[in-house]
Amino acid sequence: MTAPALVALAHGSRDPRSAETVQALTEEVRRMRPDLRIEAAFLELAQPTFGGVVDRLVAEGYDEIVVVPLLLSEAYHAKVDVPTVVAGATARHEGLRIRVTAVLGLESDFLDVLDRRLREALVGAPLRELDALVLAAAGTSDPIATQSIHRLARLWGSRHRLPTMIAFASAAPPASGEAVRAFRAQGRRHIAVGALFLAPGLLYDRAAELAVEAGAVAVSQPFGAHPEVARTVLARYAVGAVELVPV
Repeated sequence: MTAPALVALAHGSRDPRSAETVQALTEEVRRMRPDLRIEAAFLELAQPTFGGVVDRLVAEGYDEIVVVPLLLSEAYHAKVDVPTVVAGATARHEGLRIRVTAVLGLESDFLDVLDRRLREALVGAPLRELDALVLAAAGTSDPIATQSIHRLARLWGSRHRLPTMIAFASAAPPASGEAVRAFRAQGRRHIAVGALFLAPGLLYDRAAELAVEAGAVAVSQPFGAHPEVARTVLARYAVGAVELVPV
């Protein structure tokens, strides 16, 4: 019996770095599970599309697919866009079974990834210690998703015993520059920004630029193809594959 195919489904971006990062993450997942059929796909703005990947898998004989949304929050894309494209693919292929897993989410284990990326950004910085942190995210109007980001920021701040503020690149205030300036108004000078982004793109660039302009000493790179992210993709897949097993 062939195991279900895994489709890592990202939103997509006009920035080619985003697709390159998603493909690199998919390669990392393949490295961990070479026995599985694993493909990357995008909702929009990049290739290959989800529908195209599904059509190809069905043509090759796959009738079960587990979709892992490469999203860090349960916001609009997870609640609307992903179900829409999955419903369309299922309608086109009689007998095809697709299970959509939970999004990657804001796992506490991702704080280790955040710390590693921030340490990399701080290499060579002329300071001994930080005195504040900003957690910068893309931004969402979904209140539940926003609460999740606040919760992760509290955990991150507690881990380092530093005051921590969240910032958004869109949809809600404060922007990263505003958060940095707020800390500087308190007399704090060594402020670092952790990027709660999976891949680079316009929103990440905006958050980083505003933070540096406001005086941040460092801004971390997005998570990228970190092994912990790849392990989370496989953990989501494992749950989805079990749910496809007939009871």
